[in-house]
Amino acid sequence: MIRKKKCVAMLLAGGQGSRLYALTNNIAKPAVSFGGKYRIIDFPLSNCVNSGIDTVGVLTQYQPLVLNDYIGNGQPWDLDRSFGGVHILSPYQGKTSSDWYKGTANAIYQNLHFIKQFNPDYVLVLSGDHIYKMNYSKMLNFHILNNADCTIAALNVPIEEASRFGILNTKDDGVIYEFEEKPKKPKSTLASMGIYIFSASKLYKYLEDDSKNPNSSNDFGKDVLPTMLNSGEKMMAYQFEGYWKDVGTINSLFEANMDLLGDSPNFDVSDNNWKIQSRSPLAPPHFIGDTAKTTNSIIMSGCEVYGTVENSVLASDVRIAKGAVVKNSIIMSDVVIEEGAVVEYSIIDERTVVGKNCQIGDPIDSGKGIALLGRDISICENAKIDGGAIVDKNVEEGK
Repeated sequence: MIRKKKCVAMLLAGGQGSRLYALTNNIAKPAVSFGGKYRIIDFPLSNCVNSGIDTVGVLTQYQPLVLNDYIGNGQPWDLDRSFGGVHILSPYQGKTSSDWYKGTANAIYQNLHFIKQFNPDYVLVLSGDHIYKMNYSKMLNFHILNNADCTIAALNVPIEEASRFGILNTKDDGVIYEFEEKPKKPKSTLASMGIYIFSASKLYKYLEDDSKNPNSSNDFGKDVLPTMLNSGEKMMAYQFEGYWKDVGTINSLFEANMDLLGDSPNFDVSDNNWKIQSRSPLAPPHFIGDTAKTTNSIIMSGCEVYGTVENSVLASDVRIAKGAVVKNSIIMSDVVIEEGAVVEYSIIDERTVVGKNCQIGDPIDSGKGIALLGRDISICENAKIDGGAIVDKNVEEGK
């Protein structure tokens, strides 16, 4: 008997994430820290396992080292399987040709051999840079019951924001009759989430046809999906209701982290019925000193807090010295905030040291924006980094 999988997931995780600036200088966007404990890629990986999908191809390209090391054999997400599991898929030298992934569709096309070895009936295509919890099995059942060739997950957005998205215009039964890419005057508010389920045979056909078209940009949204629609394939919109955030910008990443705070957070990552797994670092319990003051914050294991932390997210092994103040900020792993330093409305990446009496950022209501410090840098004593500034190099005395 030939072994096969009902559905294989393909997770697009090769984007540069240029709008995250210093956070993605040296790592891929899906590897960026989130919520103190997680990285962005934890969410689609956990969604797959929670949905009963145990075969995932992760397509990497830009700065893949940290992401590859983080995923490893997939054990934290129960994806260390002998048949299936998680596989890292990078561009490679073939016998006749080699190339970087040209677009989302081309990335999947270059890995059709990976999909076909599992002989799936359906293929789920995901993006690696969204924060959400979603049961893909419900979407798959919807696809099957409607005998669809392609199903696109969609979310209702405010009409004033609809022009920023790809908009799906549908009939009353959910059948898509028109795509609008970032329309100036949208006809509906149903926005594509960039999550697709294809019947496998249809996906193979349209990707192979697309690869032969010299005028194609090899993108799902711009090329493959409109071609399928124009060819008369049955395409359905699956309406998702719940929290979903594209964290492709500094502001959206900050907002999504802040959505974790409070007694009734907008997004709950502690739901035992839908666990978000991660490769959490092994660290001792956090310690709150007798000089510390903490309010409405997430403080992960290994942290030492002797100063003030308000409305902030601290990843593991962060040290906040006595007299230091952190407000409305995201502090990633192994950061040190020294005595007397004040950090407001900022994001500080991993292994960065903020010197004594520094002023990083400005109050959240100043209108200056979020200050961003990259990873592995040092900020000298008494330095002032304005709100909205992006710093990815050491700041030395006198500069």
